[in-house]
Amino acid sequence: MFKLLQDWTQRYFSDEEAVALVVLLVLAFTVVLTVGGMLAPVLAGMVLSFLMHGLVARLERLKVPSALAVALVFGLFMVGVVLFVVVLVPLLWHQFITLVNEMPGMLGKGQSLLLLLPERYPHLVTDEQVLAAIETARGEVGKFGQWALTVSLSSLRLLVNAMIYCVLVPILVFFFLKDREMIGRWVRGYLPRQRDLLTRVAQEMNRQIANYIRGKVIEIFICGVATYIGFLVMGLNYAALLALLVGVSVVVPYVGTVLVTVPVAIIGLFQWGWSDQFIYLMVVYGVIQALDGNVLVPLLFAEAVNLHPVAIICAVLLFGGLWGFWGILRHPAGDAGEGGAGCLAEE
Repeated sequence: MFKLLQDWTQRYFSDEEAVALVVLLVLAFTVVLTVGGMLAPVLAGMVLSFLMHGLVARLERLKVPSALAVALVFGLFMVGVVLFVVVLVPLLWHQFITLVNEMPGMLGKGQSLLLLLPERYPHLVTDEQVLAAIETARGEVGKFGQWALTVSLSSLRLLVNAMIYCVLVPILVFFFLKDREMIGRWVRGYLPRQRDLLTRVAQEMNRQIANYIRGKVIEIFICGVATYIGFLVMGLNYAALLALLVGVSVVVPYVGTVLVTVPVAIIGLFQWGWSDQFIYLMVVYGVIQALDGNVLVPLLFAEAVNLHPVAIICAVLLFGGLWGFWGILRHPAGDAGEGGAGCLAEE
């Protein structure tokens, strides 16, 4: 056993570059786990600048001066932020408040529908099962109401945090874009002079993560817009709120789709009951999910993720249990094309 451990250590840790790589990974995970909450604006700024650097690089290859390319991309980013804050956030907030106010009425309507089941299907559903389901639903709605009240009471704190993010994140994005080369030189100054292994790993990570993030942003946008248009045409209530949930759900493979299907089905059922309109809604939603999984994802991530679905689901459950929402985002990235930014990858 000792000989096996010694051989394994000599094989993987005899090179100082391998040791440096392990130390860097341990430090990165330690920083995220310990002070990740405090550094959340910095991490958000890094991700956004990483996402936009590909466009800056393309403009530079078209002979656009570096300062002008950064200014154009950053201006486009600020236009998107302003539109999101001015147009989308008020719409989503209004639909959320309306949904909270209508919860008691929806619960009463749901009770009426459930009480009809024992009469229509006496061999499948009993009165006791229906009453137990109603009590469970009341408890969940009560928890949701308490959470909504807590959010309302802490709205001032949330508003302050949102304002801090709105100010700090754009500033950080701008400096990460503008001073990327200087930051890269500063980071490389603390690394070993011989770092061929680190450079290869950084280039591979840079290429895969950049394409994965960009692909996911495109997928979120397309799925969210397509869902909003479909729900809006059908006249579904809370179309924008549900479209946002559907768009964000693609970040979490398989599990997200299952979780978002529940609110879509419940709201459609309360609005139209067991009618043809409800069936059309579920068909439209199913078509969007099928096109996303069988057309959009292969186009955006061609040969990017080479893991079995069981491995992906296990990873989502494991990392989600360890690190919550950010752990769920830790999904295998793949190589799908042109690379993005990376401090270590540039020599």
